[in-house]
Amino acid sequence: MCAYSGAIGKIQQQFNTPLALLLSTSLFCLLSISHSAIANESLNFPKPNQPKIITLAAEDSWPPFANQLGQGISHRLIEAAFKQSQIEVNSLVVPYSRALMMAEKGAVDGVFNVTREASTEQRFVFGEMPLFVAKASFYQRKQRSLLAENKWKIPKGSIVGVIKSYEYGDEFPELVKQRQLNIVTVATQQQLINLLLIGRIDAAVMFDLVAQENLQKMGVNDEVIPAFDNHTSNIYLAFSKENPKAILLAKALDQGLSALKANGQYQLLLSAK
Repeated sequence: MCAYSGAIGKIQQQFNTPLALLLSTSLFCLLSISHSAIANESLNFPKPNQPKIITLAAEDSWPPFANQLGQGISHRLIEAAFKQSQIEVNSLVVPYSRALMMAEKGAVDGVFNVTREASTEQRFVFGEMPLFVAKASFYQRKQRSLLAENKWKIPKGSIVGVIKSYEYGDEFPELVKQRQLNIVTVATQQQLINLLLIGRIDAAVMFDLVAQENLQKMGVNDEVIPAFDNHTSNIYLAFSKENPKAILLAKALDQGLSALKANGQYQLLLSAK
């Protein structure tokens, strides 16, 4: 009941206030309360143009696509694509295996640089458009050749280094089984290269642009060389299945990437240093 109703009743008794005055005062009271309630309720809604923020896990050891400083090709593409939908990106830089785990558990909205293959499609939500295409090869020490024409001719029992939790194509598990490969798992590209240099492994699988970046920085690009192809991957931003808006975010990313390609920004962002 309006707080003024009791007072109005007393005034009516004492001064014989006309009914019309009573009704108009009550109506004013109700309108005031209604207006106040609507105003307070409107404060709880974001402004239409207020940018949305999503949190993504970005790996820390895959330059030039993503490095420990939260920089690289993937960062540029993802941020620019989501900007088309006024979505702001907050990136958490962590090791790749942790990034995958965070996305699976719903601690973040998505994870950078995931190969879309049978194993990952069961775990994440993907859009239609990849961030880019990346080729991976087997690398060997120049003075210690694998003596093979292709990956299916690798000597049985060879020791091959890979990065923990990386995807190496749908054929890789069959290759390991068929050639009876001994897999050594490490955390960083530098560790893979060092293991090659000291002869602890016979080969390492690395994505070519990533290998070139690290070999050049370490000054050993003449000592460690590509042997033959492993696979070519479509690389995606994968979204958490725990996020009810994952499909909408995937569509927003697709639309953003399409817009960047249409206006010419995509190629500039992809090739920028």
